[in-house]
Amino acid sequence: MATARLDLRLDEEIKAKAEKASALLGLKSLTDYVVRLMDEDSTQVIDKYGTITIEDSTFDLFYEACEKVKAPNKALLGALVYSEEKGIK
Repeated sequence: MATARLDLRLDEEIKAKAEKASALLGLKSLTDYVVRLMDEDSTQVIDKYGTITIEDSTFDLFYEACEKVKAPNKALLGALVYSEEKGIK
């Protein structure tokens, strides 16, 4: 059962088009239509920006660089502690 609430204002023309689309899809309400759109779109956006695809050669260079990296110096470790204290992610 849904427990979160979203209030919004929109242009009357947009609302009318959305109500028509909702009815054409056989949905029970405009809310069902909006929730469906938000769910589908947010999933697509998260999928698109949540991963990175790179060429094999680029990955190989990245992997080599990671393998050659040295232990973090004192300044870098200090920056990590500072960012954690400030809630920076």
